[in-house]
Amino acid sequence: MENCIEIKGINKKYAQFELKDVSFSVPCGTVMGFIGENGAGKSTTIKAILGLMKPDSGEINVLGEDSQNLSKKLKEKIGVVFDGLTFPNTLNAIQLDKVMTGIYRNWSSETFFKYLTRFELPTKKKFRTFSRGMEMRLSIAAALSHDPQLLVLDEPTSGLDPVMRSEILDIFLEFMQDESHSILLSSHITSDLDRIADYITFIHKGKVIFTEERNEMRDKYRIIKCGEEQLALIDKEDIIGMRKNRFNCEVLTTAAEKYPDLAVDIPTIDDIMVFYVKEG
Repeated sequence: MENCIEIKGINKKYAQFELKDVSFSVPCGTVMGFIGENGAGKSTTIKAILGLMKPDSGEINVLGEDSQNLSKKLKEKIGVVFDGLTFPNTLNAIQLDKVMTGIYRNWSSETFFKYLTRFELPTKKKFRTFSRGMEMRLSIAAALSHDPQLLVLDEPTSGLDPVMRSEILDIFLEFMQDESHSILLSSHITSDLDRIADYITFIHKGKVIFTEERNEMRDKYRIIKCGEEQLALIDKEDIIGMRKNRFNCEVLTTAAEKYPDLAVDIPTIDDIMVFYVKEG
């Protein structure tokens, strides 16, 4: 199996939003960063991947099965973290462990409580007393405790301080030491993706703008900084996006080599997204 997730031309129309011909794949053994502004379609796409939303058209395969008819055995191979706690807030970790033991055949209480200790989470306090960061750490601990092959993560480091975010990213990298494992990671914190993602898929207004290998993005995109007179020398076809201020112009391009006399910078993932969304 070459791809753990394959999305082919899915469409879904709501009253005020639409997914339009969304297609991309997550190769097995890789981390796919999934980016886009709020409302771009990331969470809707993730729900379709997990079979929680049925597209109007198109096809999604997850670990070789149709996402709309995932077998119980395959569902157990998918660890999921949503942007918010999905467990009853009247439970505590000890009670949750008992519940999960009855749901997942491969649930490991030992692994679960090891992560709780590592994340400094209490075992007897009810989840309603947890902070946002504690809820996310709990969700990640649970997702990793039933021996998943694929992690589908919707803003998993949201609400975490930089130290804990770094710890969580280390854990994801540990998970990826097994070459059969894969991660789809939706995140607004693009510095996290700079650290662990192999590929980046960018969605905007329900459409996929691109899927790129992260290292190739670093080599491919440049920001040209120039004045108005120099801007006139740049071919319009070479301009992906542009912004101006009182002092200069900035142009996102993949053709910087054509303008060796102009100053260039390497853009961040944030820069690339902003140029496409706001300035393109």
